[in-house]
Amino acid sequence: MNWQADGWLEGARWLPSPNFGERPAGEAVSLVVIHSISLPPDEFGGTWVEDFFLNRLDPAAHPYFATIADLQVSAHFYIRRDGRVIQFVGCDRRAWHAGQSCWCERANCNDYSVGIELEGADSQPFTAEQYAALWPLLDALRARYPITAIAGHSHVAPGRKTDPGPHFDWAAVAARHANLALPAEVSA
Repeated sequence: MNWQADGWLEGARWLPSPNFGERPAGEAVSLVVIHSISLPPDEFGGTWVEDFFLNRLDPAAHPYFATIADLQVSAHFYIRRDGRVIQFVGCDRRAWHAGQSCWCERANCNDYSVGIELEGADSQPFTAEQYAALWPLLDALRARYPITAIAGHSHVAPGRKTDPGPHFDWAAVAARHANLALPAEVSA
């Protein structure tokens, strides 16, 4: 996988989101935050997540959408159930994915992390196609940035978020990236 200017990855579908900012000067990307998302909740398919990250979610299309349509959020990457990878923000920039967050006593995870959203829900396992896309994506990120840790949204925003949920294969992450800091319950 090759990188383009500003941290855009070749091979991903690019849908530039307006929801991003500059990273603080001199801040290296050292953390990957794994998320899961489905819109409407627990439903897969369609373009609702893309619309959400592009600020074009129709609040009238589903009752839940009216509660989130005014939010401005994004992630760097989104991996669909079939393994397709979509990129919304160049990784050299700060996506708005972690919100109020802290990892290893460092606040504001968006400043130093890349966010990867998996199309999913806490109630269901992820697909083999999603993992087949996730592994080379993590390898590409590690080749470009000094990644030292991988955590879930639930680990950087405990009590506020539960994703990527109980079905995410942390054991596979630990096996592939044993030299990285992982959430305590994973590395224990």
